[in-house]
Amino acid sequence: MLKIHLNHLLKDQQLKIDIEDNKPKIYAIKGPSGIGKTTLLNMIAGLRKPNNAFIQLNNHVISDTKWAIDVKIQKRNIGYLFQDYQLFPNMDVYHNITFMAKPSQHIDRLLQQLNIEHLKAQYPLRLSGGEAQRVALARALSTRPDLILLDEPFSSLDDATKTESMELVKRIFEKWQIPIIFVTHSDYEATGLAHEVINIV
Repeated sequence: MLKIHLNHLLKDQQLKIDIEDNKPKIYAIKGPSGIGKTTLLNMIAGLRKPNNAFIQLNNHVISDTKWAIDVKIQKRNIGYLFQDYQLFPNMDVYHNITFMAKPSQHIDRLLQQLNIEHLKAQYPLRLSGGEAQRVALARALSTRPDLILLDEPFSSLDDATKTESMELVKRIFEKWQIPIIFVTHSDYEATGLAHEVINIV
């Protein structure tokens, strides 16, 4: 179950998002650059406080401004893939992925599923854009999240890698059956991947 009702004033722009579903879906938040799409993701993740919000993930209310509920970021169990991936340059791939979670069979399966097992000892500066994205995605999935947030995950990829990455996100959704919310300004990405498109204008 996912319920998100957000209302926030940003630079005279009223940001609003309403999601209420019992079954997992892939959602696209679509709109022009600079309108506040990333701000919405940050509020869902708990990195920024909204003016008005109610967020329930499964049976847990993680944000409710009416009752002053604001669960800490670390306890929301949300995986967040940042636009620039934010991999630690001084850590190899394996230590980047296990930064948020201990080594386990789950981590080993992620490495196989995302086809990055051969990159374990590499450092981020040696990775291609697609490889860096998969490593960052593995880190976001390492804690077995209940929700995944993706901030313009395909914007820096070439067309071939973008198509491959969109298929990867579809496979992750089908396998994990958890909601995914991604930000984009592309009609192609929104209509090609999302079950529901939320337009921010």
